Amino acid sequence: MPSEDIRLAEIERQIAVTAANLRELIEQAASYSVAISEKLVGQRIDDQAARLESLIRRREELLRSRTGED
Repeated sequence: MPSEDIRLAEIERQIAVTAANLRELIEQAASYSVAISEKLVGQRIDDQAARLESLIRRREELLRSRTGED
């Protein structure tokens, strides 16, 4: 029996370590996901800001051409 108790204790220890590792990996994956999302959102914001600036310039050019202010 004592050797079975030792094996059981070792298996329980390995289960605890493995479960802790799994929790840590899940947390890391979640943080990577957030970082990726933030990066994508930041890129989309930059893209839209650049597009807005471009559209504003085009609008100003059109307005100037209509009034003859070239």
